[in-house]
Amino acid sequence: MWRVRLAVSSVAAVIGAGLLSSVQTTVPSAWPWVGSGALLATAVAAVLLLPPWWFRLHRWEVTGTAVYVRAGYLRREWGITATSHVQTVDIRRGPLEQRLGLATVLVTTASAKGELKLHGLDATTAAELAERLLILAHATPGDAT
Repeated sequence: MWRVRLAVSSVAAVIGAGLLSSVQTTVPSAWPWVGSGALLATAVAAVLLLPPWWFRLHRWEVTGTAVYVRAGYLRREWGITATSHVQTVDIRRGPLEQRLGLATVLVTTASAKGELKLHGLDATTAAELAERLLILAHATPGDAT
């Protein structure tokens, strides 16, 4: 999913930069093409190298007592919530996620921080995880606040 999103935005950036530089130049020059080529090379490198790095940084785990989510590229964040604080569990599937058979699980808590997001899960895994979280939240004593 990350690779597809990055590829689409990179293609749009290269095309936009190429069109903008060709419109801005009144004298024919090779420099707009050089700039677009450099941008294209950078985009290809980003599409190939960034998603595996991002995959290594993003993690999640559900235990009998808590939900853990780690995310972030430069600034890493841990989100931890007790299952007794889980209020709702939602599954979100955007158009790209639907096409790729993926889903995002949103775990809403009583925290002011908001919700925990588990991105890029297989749709079946997401449904099973949502069911498991609801069972754990219901079985855990507490008032969900």
